[in-house]
Amino acid sequence: MQLYSEHYVTQKTERFVNKIWCLDNSIGESLIENKLVLPNGCFNLAFVTGNSIEVHTSKAKYEMNEGVYFCSQMTNKVLVNIHPKTKVTIVQLHTWALSLFPNYDLSDFTDSIIKINLEELPFKIQIDSNIEIILNTINTNFEALSDLNTEKNTIEKICEIIKNQDSEISVSEISTVLKTSQRLLQIKFKTATGLTIKKYIQILKFRKSVDQMVSSDLEKLKLTDIALYNKYFDQSHFIKKFKDVTKTTPKTFDPDSYFLSHKR
Repeated sequence: MQLYSEHYVTQKTERFVNKIWCLDNSIGESLIENKLVLPNGCFNLAFVTGNSIEVHTSKAKYEMNEGVYFCSQMTNKVLVNIHPKTKVTIVQLHTWALSLFPNYDLSDFTDSIIKINLEELPFKIQIDSNIEIILNTINTNFEALSDLNTEKNTIEKICEIIKNQDSEISVSEISTVLKTSQRLLQIKFKTATGLTIKKYIQILKFRKSVDQMVSSDLEKLKLTDIALYNKYFDQSHFIKKFKDVTKTTPKTFDPDSYFLSHKR
Protein backbone atom coordinates (compact mmCIF):
# COMPACT_ATOMS: atom_id res chain seq x y z
CA MET A 1 0.00 0.00 0.00
CA GLN A 2 1.28 3.45 -0.93
CA LEU A 3 0.53 5.83 1.93
CA TYR A 4 1.16 9.07 0.03
CA SER A 5 0.35 9.66 -3.62
CA GLU A 6 -0.11 12.65 -5.93
CA HIS A 7 -2.47 13.03 -8.86
CA TYR A 8 -2.39 15.85 -11.40
CA VAL A 9 -5.20 17.84 -12.96
CA THR A 10 -5.47 19.18 -16.50
CA GLN A 11 -3.56 22.28 -17.56
CA LYS A 12 -6.70 24.42 -17.56
CA THR A 13 -7.77 23.18 -14.11
CA GLU A 14 -4.25 23.85 -12.83
CA ARG A 15 -5.07 27.55 -12.91
CA PHE A 16 -7.00 26.98 -9.66
CA VAL A 17 -6.01 23.50 -8.43
CA ASN A 18 -2.37 22.61 -7.83
CA LYS A 19 -2.93 18.86 -7.50
CA ILE A 20 -4.86 16.17 -5.65
CA TRP A 21 -3.02 14.12 -3.04
CA CYS A 22 -4.05 11.10 -1.03
CA LEU A 23 -3.16 9.71 2.39
CA ASP A 24 -4.29 6.11 2.23
CA ASN A 25 -4.40 3.92 5.32
CA SER A 26 -7.62 2.24 4.15
CA ILE A 27 -6.29 -1.30 4.46
CA GLY A 28 -3.95 -0.55 7.34
CA GLU A 29 -4.42 -2.19 10.71
CA SER A 30 -2.35 0.27 12.74
CA LEU A 31 -2.21 3.99 13.46
CA ILE A 32 0.16 6.04 11.32
CA GLU A 33 1.30 8.80 13.61
CA ASN A 34 3.45 11.89 13.89
CA LYS A 35 3.64 12.63 10.18
CA LEU A 36 4.16 16.29 9.36
CA VAL A 37 2.99 18.72 6.68
CA LEU A 38 4.59 22.09 5.89
CA PRO A 39 2.79 25.29 4.85
CA ASN A 40 2.86 25.94 1.12
CA GLY A 41 0.50 28.82 0.39
CA CYS A 42 -2.46 26.61 -0.61
CA PHE A 43 -5.90 25.85 0.77
CA ASN A 44 -6.98 22.20 1.07
CA LEU A 45 -10.35 20.57 0.58
CA ALA A 46 -10.21 17.18 2.35
CA PHE A 47 -12.51 14.19 1.81
CA VAL A 48 -12.21 11.76 4.74
CA THR A 49 -13.59 8.22 4.44
CA GLY A 50 -13.41 5.33 6.90
CA ASN A 51 -12.52 6.07 10.50
CA SER A 52 -10.78 9.39 11.13
CA ILE A 53 -7.66 11.49 10.90
CA GLU A 54 -6.28 13.63 13.70
CA VAL A 55 -4.65 16.95 12.79
CA HIS A 56 -2.76 19.25 15.14
CA THR A 57 -2.26 22.83 13.91
CA SER A 58 -0.58 25.65 15.83
CA LYS A 59 -4.05 26.66 17.07
CA ALA A 60 -5.96 23.47 17.86
CA LYS A 61 -6.37 19.70 17.56
CA TYR A 62 -8.97 18.46 15.07
CA GLU A 63 -10.53 15.00 15.02
CA MET A 64 -11.72 14.65 11.43
CA ASN A 65 -14.17 11.76 11.06
CA GLU A 66 -15.85 10.83 7.77
CA GLY A 67 -16.90 13.92 5.85
CA VAL A 68 -15.70 17.01 3.98
CA TYR A 69 -13.34 19.57 5.51
CA PHE A 70 -11.99 22.93 4.43
CA CYS A 71 -8.45 23.62 5.61
CA SER A 72 -7.20 27.18 5.79
CA GLN A 73 -3.77 28.54 4.98
CA MET A 74 -1.23 27.09 7.41
CA THR A 75 1.60 29.21 8.77
CA ASN A 76 3.38 26.49 10.77
CA LYS A 77 3.96 22.77 10.42
CA VAL A 78 0.97 20.50 10.98
CA LEU A 79 1.09 17.10 12.70
CA VAL A 80 -1.07 14.30 11.29
CA ASN A 81 -2.17 10.94 12.74
CA ILE A 82 -4.09 8.63 10.39
CA HIS A 83 -6.26 5.98 12.01
CA PRO A 84 -6.57 2.46 10.55
CA LYS A 85 -9.11 1.93 7.75
CA THR A 86 -8.98 5.63 6.81
CA LYS A 87 -8.36 7.40 3.53
CA VAL A 88 -8.05 11.14 2.96
CA THR A 89 -8.25 12.65 -0.54
CA ILE A 90 -7.13 16.27 -0.63
CA VAL A 91 -7.79 18.84 -3.35
CA GLN A 92 -5.03 21.44 -3.10
CA LEU A 93 -6.38 24.84 -4.13
CA HIS A 94 -4.18 27.71 -5.20
CA THR A 95 -4.16 30.81 -3.00
CA TRP A 96 -6.49 32.80 -5.24
CA ALA A 97 -9.10 30.08 -5.85
CA LEU A 98 -11.40 31.17 -3.03
CA SER A 99 -11.30 34.81 -4.18
CA LEU A 100 -13.66 33.77 -7.01
CA PHE A 101 -16.31 33.44 -4.31
CA PRO A 102 -16.42 36.95 -2.78
CA ASN A 103 -19.06 35.98 -0.19
CA TYR A 104 -16.28 34.26 1.80
CA ASP A 105 -14.39 36.46 4.27
CA LEU A 106 -11.30 34.55 5.41
CA SER A 107 -9.60 37.45 7.17
CA ASP A 108 -9.29 35.61 10.49
CA PHE A 109 -9.12 32.07 9.14
CA THR A 110 -5.60 30.60 9.31
CA ASP A 111 -4.16 27.42 10.87
CA SER A 112 -7.75 26.17 11.16
CA ILE A 113 -10.05 23.48 9.79
CA ILE A 114 -13.84 23.45 9.49
CA LYS A 115 -16.23 20.65 8.57
CA ILE A 116 -18.64 21.53 5.79
CA ASN A 117 -21.70 19.88 4.29
CA LEU A 118 -21.28 18.07 1.00
CA GLU A 119 -24.14 20.21 -0.35
CA GLU A 120 -22.08 23.36 0.22
CA LEU A 121 -19.58 22.39 -2.47
CA PRO A 122 -20.04 24.08 -5.86
CA PHE A 123 -20.00 20.63 -7.51
CA LYS A 124 -21.54 17.23 -6.84
CA ILE A 125 -19.16 14.51 -5.71
CA GLN A 126 -19.15 11.26 -3.77
CA ILE A 127 -16.25 11.46 -1.32
CA ASP A 128 -15.66 7.70 -1.44
CA SER A 129 -15.26 7.73 -5.24
CA ASN A 130 -12.03 6.42 -6.72
CA ILE A 131 -9.34 8.90 -7.72
CA GLU A 132 -10.21 8.77 -11.44
CA ILE A 133 -13.80 9.88 -10.77
CA ILE A 134 -12.66 12.61 -8.36
CA LEU A 135 -10.10 13.88 -10.88
CA ASN A 136 -12.72 13.94 -13.63
CA THR A 137 -15.18 15.83 -11.42
CA ILE A 138 -12.59 18.40 -10.35
CA ASN A 139 -11.35 18.89 -13.93
CA THR A 140 -14.87 19.30 -15.33
CA ASN A 141 -15.88 21.89 -12.75
CA PHE A 142 -12.70 23.93 -12.59
CA GLU A 143 -12.28 24.00 -16.36
CA ALA A 144 -15.78 25.46 -16.54
CA LEU A 145 -14.87 27.94 -13.79
CA SER A 146 -11.83 29.02 -15.78
CA ASP A 147 -13.96 29.53 -18.89
CA LEU A 148 -16.37 31.71 -16.91
CA ASN A 149 -13.53 33.80 -15.42
CA THR A 150 -11.20 34.55 -18.31
CA GLU A 151 -9.94 37.75 -16.65
CA LYS A 152 -7.63 37.37 -13.66
CA ASN A 153 -8.85 39.11 -10.52
CA THR A 154 -6.69 41.16 -8.16
CA ILE A 155 -5.68 38.25 -5.90
CA GLU A 156 -4.58 36.08 -8.81
CA LYS A 157 -2.62 39.01 -10.26
CA ILE A 158 -0.84 39.63 -6.93
CA CYS A 159 0.19 35.98 -6.67
CA GLU A 160 1.34 35.92 -10.28
CA ILE A 161 3.53 38.98 -9.76
CA ILE A 162 5.10 37.41 -6.65
CA LYS A 163 5.68 34.06 -8.40
CA ASN A 164 7.30 35.64 -11.47
CA GLN A 165 9.62 37.92 -9.52
CA ASP A 166 13.26 36.81 -9.32
CA SER A 167 13.93 38.94 -6.25
CA GLU A 168 11.69 39.48 -3.24
CA ILE A 169 9.08 42.10 -4.05
CA SER A 170 7.46 44.59 -1.67
CA VAL A 171 3.77 45.46 -1.33
CA SER A 172 4.65 48.94 -2.52
CA GLU A 173 6.10 47.56 -5.75
CA ILE A 174 3.06 45.34 -6.30
CA SER A 175 0.73 48.29 -5.80
CA THR A 176 2.71 50.25 -8.38
CA VAL A 177 2.41 47.45 -10.94
CA LEU A 178 -1.35 47.09 -10.34
CA LYS A 179 -1.93 50.85 -9.99
CA THR A 180 -3.86 50.27 -6.77
CA SER A 181 -3.31 51.54 -3.24
CA GLN A 182 -1.31 49.35 -0.86
CA ARG A 183 -4.07 49.50 1.73
CA LEU A 184 -6.73 48.26 -0.70
CA LEU A 185 -4.48 45.42 -1.88
CA GLN A 186 -3.75 44.37 1.71
CA ILE A 187 -7.44 44.35 2.66
CA LYS A 188 -8.46 42.36 -0.43
CA PHE A 189 -5.66 39.83 0.02
CA LYS A 190 -6.32 39.31 3.74
CA THR A 191 -10.06 38.87 3.12
CA ALA A 192 -9.48 36.30 0.37
CA THR A 193 -6.64 34.32 1.97
CA GLY A 194 -6.36 35.04 5.71
CA LEU A 195 -2.74 36.08 5.13
CA THR A 196 -1.00 39.38 4.68
CA ILE A 197 0.85 39.73 1.38
CA LYS A 198 4.14 39.80 3.30
CA LYS A 199 3.31 36.57 5.15
CA TYR A 200 2.37 34.88 1.89
CA ILE A 201 5.72 35.86 0.38
CA GLN A 202 7.50 34.49 3.47
CA ILE A 203 5.66 31.15 3.22
CA LEU A 204 6.57 30.73 -0.45
CA LYS A 205 10.19 31.64 0.24
CA PHE A 206 10.39 29.18 3.13
CA ARG A 207 8.85 26.33 1.15
CA LYS A 208 11.12 26.97 -1.81
CA SER A 209 14.11 26.78 0.56
CA VAL A 210 12.94 23.47 2.04
CA ASP A 211 12.35 21.95 -1.41
CA GLN A 212 15.83 23.05 -2.42
CA MET A 213 17.33 21.51 0.72
CA VAL A 214 15.54 18.21 0.22
CA SER A 215 16.52 17.89 -3.44
CA SER A 216 20.17 18.88 -2.84
CA ASP A 217 23.16 17.42 -1.08
CA LEU A 218 23.67 19.66 1.94
CA GLU A 219 27.28 18.61 2.12
CA LYS A 220 27.82 20.24 -1.27
CA LEU A 221 25.22 22.99 -1.11
CA LYS A 222 25.87 25.09 1.98
CA LEU A 223 23.08 26.61 4.07
CA THR A 224 24.54 30.01 3.30
CA ASP A 225 23.99 29.37 -0.40
CA ILE A 226 20.37 28.35 0.18
CA ALA A 227 19.80 31.37 2.43
CA LEU A 228 21.22 33.88 -0.03
CA TYR A 229 19.62 32.24 -3.07
CA ASN A 230 16.20 32.55 -1.42
CA LYS A 231 16.78 36.16 -0.34
CA TYR A 232 17.36 35.68 3.39
CA PHE A 233 19.78 38.16 4.95
CA ASP A 234 22.26 35.47 5.90
CA GLN A 235 22.48 31.91 7.20
CA SER A 236 21.46 32.91 10.75
CA HIS A 237 18.33 34.63 9.46
CA PHE A 238 17.41 31.53 7.44
CA ILE A 239 17.94 29.21 10.43
CA LYS A 240 15.77 31.42 12.66
CA LYS A 241 12.90 31.50 10.16
CA PHE A 242 13.27 27.76 9.60
CA LYS A 243 12.98 27.07 13.34
CA ASP A 244 9.93 29.36 13.59
CA VAL A 245 8.00 27.02 11.29
CA THR A 246 9.49 23.55 11.90
CA LYS A 247 10.76 23.90 15.50
CA THR A 248 14.00 22.32 14.36
CA THR A 249 17.16 23.42 12.53
CA PRO A 250 17.93 22.75 8.84
CA LYS A 251 20.75 20.37 9.86
CA THR A 252 18.43 18.21 11.98
CA PHE A 253 15.48 18.38 9.57
CA ASP A 254 14.25 14.87 8.69
CA PRO A 255 12.43 14.81 5.31
CA ASP A 256 11.12 11.29 6.01
CA SER A 257 8.95 12.67 8.80
CA TYR A 258 7.11 14.91 6.33
CA PHE A 259 4.67 14.56 3.47
CA LEU A 260 6.62 16.48 0.83
CA SER A 261 5.66 17.11 -2.79
CA HIS A 262 7.03 14.82 -5.43
CA LYS A 263 9.22 16.29 -8.15
CA ARG A 264 7.29 16.67 -11.41
